[in-house]
This record gives sequence, structure tokens and C-alpha cells, in this order.
Amino acid sequence: MIRVATIVEQTEAEGPGHRFALWVQGCAIRCPGCCNPEMFDPRKGTEMSVDEIVARIPAAVEGVTFLGGEPFEQAAALAEVAARVKALGKTVMVFTGHPIAAIRDTELFPLVDLLVDAPYDETQPEPPPPVGRRWIGSRNQTMHFLTAAYREDDPQMREANTIEIRVGPNGLLINGWPTAQQLVRRK
Repeated sequence: MIRVATIVEQTEAEGPGHRFALWVQGCAIRCPGCCNPEMFDPRKGTEMSVDEIVARIPAAVEGVTFLGGEPFEQAAALAEVAARVKALGKTVMVFTGHPIAAIRDTELFPLVDLLVDAPYDETQPEPPPPVGRRWIGSRNQTMHFLTAAYREDDPQMREANTIEIRVGPNGLLINGWPTAQQLVRRK
């Protein structure tokens, strides 16, 4: 079972292309200034089976992104999802607060195509693209291209960050990485 905070079945704001995004519940790292502090508590969220999660992944998406919370706190179960995703010919991206050296020996690591590692540091905000890197929160974080699925020189890696706003039965959901300009309403 996987403790899930939320799922967005189709997004363009959480990695390259159209993606299925799964935010896990629970994070012991607890970075100051984290954009998802409501996902720290591992007792919250909803338990879902690997089968339930995989059944929700649309055929049209390019891949799956795991965020959190901290995905590597549920590495074994997410590895089962990732293996099934890879068998479908899709990619796997993971955002983690752990340095890459600390997660190399997990079940999930060998299944990851694109990894963003290191804790978020609110004192080192990443400038928005085209100067900064897309999808990255702070300058200390590194984007690791672990397979040939993605390349650092791919133009989509420097496009503007985006946000998506959805209204659903559970209320308002905003995902993506907004800049201050995107949060200011212009008249």
C-alpha cells in the first residue's frame, strides 16, 4: 500500500510532457519553506494499492512523476508502480529531498529516468526560466538525467514554469511551480 496525498491524472506542470503526478503523504525531512507542508504527516492521506494507482494512469500520458511528501520514504511500493509504468513504455520522474548518494541503493532508484535531488533551501530560490531551471525550487537541487529518455539541452527544460488550477469535489487544487508574477492578479 502507498500513502497518497493527492493525484493529478494529467498535468503539464510536474515534469516533461503530459504526466500523471502522484504526491505521496509523509516526509521526515520537513524542509523549511516547503510548498507542501500539509504532506509532512505520514498518518494523513489515503492508502492506495499499486493496482489502484496504475489503473488510474491514462494511456495518453508520457510518464509518471512522484512528488511529496518524500517519495523515497515509500521507495519499495513506488518501485512496484514504477516497474509497471516502465513496462507500459512510460517514463518516471522523482522529486526527492535526499541527496542522490543516499537513495542509490533503493528499489526505486534504478527505475527513475529523471531525478531532482537535495532538500529545498528557501534561502537559495531558483530563478525562473530561461535563466533558471524548470521545475526546480532551489539552486542547491540537481536535475539528474539517469537514462536517455531526457536530456539537459532539451528546450522544454528551459520553458517557463506553469501552474494549473482545478476545481473538483474536494475543493481547489493548484499544482506546478508558480513564480511571484503568476500569483499576482493583474487588473
